[in-house]
Amino acid sequence: MPLCIIFSTLAGAQPAPAPQAAPAAPPDLLGRDTPRGTVLGFLNASRKNDFDTAAKYLNTRLVSKAASDLAHDLFTILDLRLPPRLNEISDLPEGSRTDLANPEQDLIGILTTDKGKTEVLVDRVTRGKSPPVWLFSSKTLDLVPELYEDLSTVPVETLVPAFLIETRIAQIPLFHYLVILVILPSIYLLLALVSRVLRPRAGRLRRNLTKQPDLPDFDVIPPPIRLLILAAIISLALAKIGWPLLARQFWSTVAWVLTAMALVWLLFLLNSVIERRIRRHLDRLNNTGAASILHLGRRVVDVLVVFAGVVIVLYHFGFNPTAALAGLGIGGIAIAFAAQKTLENVIGGISIIFDQVVRVGDFLKTGETQGTVEGIGLRSTRIRTLNRTVVSVPNGLISGVTLENFAERDKFWFRHMVGLRYQTTAAQMRSIVESLTAMLQAHPRVERDSVRVRFQAFGPSSLDVEIFAYLFARDYNHFLEMQADFLLKVMEVVEGAGAHIAFPSQTMYLETTSNSRHEKDVLIKAASPDQTAGASTD
Repeated sequence: MPLCIIFSTLAGAQPAPAPQAAPAAPPDLLGRDTPRGTVLGFLNASRKNDFDTAAKYLNTRLVSKAASDLAHDLFTILDLRLPPRLNEISDLPEGSRTDLANPEQDLIGILTTDKGKTEVLVDRVTRGKSPPVWLFSSKTLDLVPELYEDLSTVPVETLVPAFLIETRIAQIPLFHYLVILVILPSIYLLLALVSRVLRPRAGRLRRNLTKQPDLPDFDVIPPPIRLLILAAIISLALAKIGWPLLARQFWSTVAWVLTAMALVWLLFLLNSVIERRIRRHLDRLNNTGAASILHLGRRVVDVLVVFAGVVIVLYHFGFNPTAALAGLGIGGIAIAFAAQKTLENVIGGISIIFDQVVRVGDFLKTGETQGTVEGIGLRSTRIRTLNRTVVSVPNGLISGVTLENFAERDKFWFRHMVGLRYQTTAAQMRSIVESLTAMLQAHPRVERDSVRVRFQAFGPSSLDVEIFAYLFARDYNHFLEMQADFLLKVMEVVEGAGAHIAFPSQTMYLETTSNSRHEKDVLIKAASPDQTAGASTD
């Protein structure tokens, strides 16, 4: 009995089974679940001349032959006049819902006639217990007879031999292959030939007008303009000739892609022209580092232009690249972490170039590296050392260490200590100091206010005279030439005063006294008598 109670309690405690979801409505066999499905299904059935099936896409009370005739007339109108934007028609069961006042109605396109513009609409219709489907609106169907009578476009069949239209390869008429492989390339080559013939004449005319004989010839019809002309020819043919809708969809896409390619190409050429102009200006300033950044900037702009063109093309074909862009953003962060050192060097190179810390040809010292800068890149700076080796220093390192640039000196420091012998008299010292001061101040490349010649100290082996001045030299080699000339003149001044330049030396006297019987003096001389030291022992 207790077991029965326990089992009955557990059974009562079990949760009730969850209600099963209602089965999804089966898809419509004719594909009328979405506005795009309705339009494509209607066009496919009509193209097969199955207008009885095509009539099932119409929201009309007509039946039998009347409905089939209405479907025929609607197909003829759409095939010749509907704008070729099938990819823009909503492919969602609820439609685009652009008109909130009529959420069960969707716009397929707008027909342009001599009497104005007419909207082609589809309605979401529910009949009985069947799921809702999209049908061509009765408002649009009421205007079909009037629109059919106003058709005046010349069909392409009247302009092209029938076999080019009827012969198909992979369901595509032979005429389309002829246009793609023969007609369009021939027009492009003809435009290139015209541009080649006019090129020297146009160049000569430009040189005469600008009075600049060094200007080169240029293309009158550059390649991107040729592509734009082809796109314009296709658009004009679509407007004047009655192409079928799918053909107009294809050729309008071709014209659109040609236009996108031409615009991207034109931006490339414009970017190249701007780079050349700026590069010429930088070359005059001898700023090769900025030229490197300029080249990088041009490549970045080119990549952005191509990326924008690809995104626009994807949108045109109905793809949404938002998810791909988000993935690229995450991937970009990962790449940034992986290339941290490279980015550090690139950013360091950009800062060096823009701050103009160093230039090509500068003599600098960074860390233990000393030499002349031969090139400044985005990642590293090349330095030619005094041993004639080339050291590549990462820009990140240069931007983070102490840098001594000898080329930035506005003047050169001339400072020497001249040691005179201790035999030099006071009169000779005064004469030497005054002569050296006058000699330096009289030179045009010496900063007069900086000249300082002083008898500074009694040195260990000489009388020290300091010569101090700043020289205005063109470069370091010029400074060395001036320094050698001044040192020679210093020697002449010293010799003219009857003095002599000393060098480190000592004179030592050892006086030794032995026992009372005899005494011996030993004199040891070393080098010169500039300094005398005495020592006596008993």
